[in-house]
Amino acid sequence: MNTTDAAKKIGVSPKTVQRWIKQLNLPMERNELGHYMFSDEDITLLKEVHNQIKQGVPMQQVIVKAKRKESAKSAGGTVSNELLKKIADLEQMIYSKADDVVSYQLLVQRKEIEELTGRIETLERKIKELESKKNMPELQMSSIDKPRKKKAVYKTLLSSIFGL
Repeated sequence: MNTTDAAKKIGVSPKTVQRWIKQLNLPMERNELGHYMFSDEDITLLKEVHNQIKQGVPMQQVIVKAKRKESAKSAGGTVSNELLKKIADLEQMIYSKADDVVSYQLLVQRKEIEELTGRIETLERKIKELESKKNMPELQMSSIDKPRKKKAVYKTLLSSIFGL
């Protein structure tokens, strides 16, 4: 049963149930989404806490019976501590590997950017060269590009020979 249902059975708000669990360090099961899941034994335990608080016992002095789950937890405490340490080590290794991958990707991208920058600079130089050729005075371009007129030379030569 979820927190809301448990709170209704006990007669308090869901936030109160959550606060009791945190302040009294009650070992409650959680589902895959991280929500508390309560068994009948858990409800009985929370009802005892509620009765003590109703009688005026301060929260720091509330006495909670040890749950079956808690004793099992202490028996396997060393194993679970070892597993938690191994998990923490593996997570650290994963984060380190992820950092290495990101660093490598940044280096590759930086190299690609440098290559593209070089290409852009080359293209800019070529564009400037073409623009400078385009802006040359018409006289220089006309003397370079235009072929000589052979027709006029033949005409003058024929007219001088035949007197045309």
